[in-house]
Amino acid sequence: MIVRNLKIFSQNVCKNSLIINTILETQHHFDIILIQEPPWSEICKIPSFMNCDGEPFMGTCHHPNWIVFARTPSNSNNFPRVITYINIRLSSLCFLLYKDIFNHWDVNLISFTNNDICHYILNVYSDSSHSALKYLKDTEVNISNVLLITGDFNI
Repeated sequence: MIVRNLKIFSQNVCKNSLIINTILETQHHFDIILIQEPPWSEICKIPSFMNCDGEPFMGTCHHPNWIVFARTPSNSNNFPRVITYINIRLSSLCFLLYKDIFNHWDVNLISFTNNDICHYILNVYSDSSHSALKYLKDTEVNISNVLLITGDFNI
């Protein structure tokens, strides 16, 4: 795979499951899909000793042709507002989600290796108070080979 041939799709889906499921089903010719404001909902109940009905397991949309990269929600009020889908045909490029370089719920940093070179893609959602943009401005990081920084910046 040559990096310049990557086809990348970016969309704010406004927490709409129908939109994201349609994108995952129909946009299979893309290699990477960057989503802002993904839907999060209860997928199932997990058995629990504390709750006889089970604890809710929260998640977002999945599709068998796409690998999902998203932070795990820390609680029911703190869902990430960016996720990345990688087409399974690119799985040999060893994509990774970095949570230590940028430690923010609204910043998703993905890396992959091609021809022994590590490349990065940054997906950002900045809310009306621009918290992610302020975080990025105030965080000193030296990353080379950033191919794309995109998202919903609300500017």
